[in-house]
Amino acid sequence: MRVTNVLALVGSAVDDFHADLSRVYATGFLDVLSDRPEYAVTVAFVAPDGRWRFPDSITPADIDSAPPLSSAEAVARLDAEDVDVMVPQMFCRPGMTTYRSLFDLLGVPYIGNSPEAMASTADKQTARAVVAAAGVAVPRGVVVRSADDVVDVDLPVVVKPVDSDNSMGVELVREAADVGTALGEALRYSEAALVESYIELGREVRCGIIVRDGELVCLPLEEYAVDEASKPIRGRADKLDRGADGDLYLVAKDETRA
Repeated sequence: MRVTNVLALVGSAVDDFHADLSRVYATGFLDVLSDRPEYAVTVAFVAPDGRWRFPDSITPADIDSAPPLSSAEAVARLDAEDVDVMVPQMFCRPGMTTYRSLFDLLGVPYIGNSPEAMASTADKQTARAVVAAAGVAVPRGVVVRSADDVVDVDLPVVVKPVDSDNSMGVELVREAADVGTALGEALRYSEAALVESYIELGREVRCGIIVRDGELVCLPLEEYAVDEASKPIRGRADKLDRGADGDLYLVAKDETRA
């Protein structure tokens, strides 16, 4: 049996929140492969201080006990490793772009989109423009950079940071007096805010797509629990939370929400 050498790229070069988020997703991935002898998995963990570690697992204890390496030392180790494929589990902006580009440079293939595609989708205004150019209907929207800017979009509107994830700073606004406050909150997480017309609620689904033998394959749909009266938009509390032990976990996977 041929063993495929998999590198799991985990952590964040930005902050502890994104590092914890990365560990949440990577844990599920590593658990799946733990009883698959055809895969040999190595973990590369990037800390917010920019140093790399190659721990035995992604528990905080194992990460802390692994020797820290500089970027140059880590690249030398990666170049010497016999890696067949890298699985990116970093969700900060550098993790989705710069660190993927590093593996392009090393000639190591990876699962998922290119750094260019990730950069486009991370910026909501850019993503809007791309899909609109392809003929997809998008709500009317404007980008603002100050809470004092005049917003020329009919209420109700959804206000969101232009390049933040996990519904941080996202708010549905129905009254003109509340627009400035919502903009101020959104601008805590980004240098710009996107203000879009609120489209009356329908059904919300999430769909993963893979390419197999040149064909697009739709993975099983995940439908989110939304309601026009009680849950018109999904907020941060519908996606992430911390347990009594302080560990981050995915609320979105709970059967009451999806």
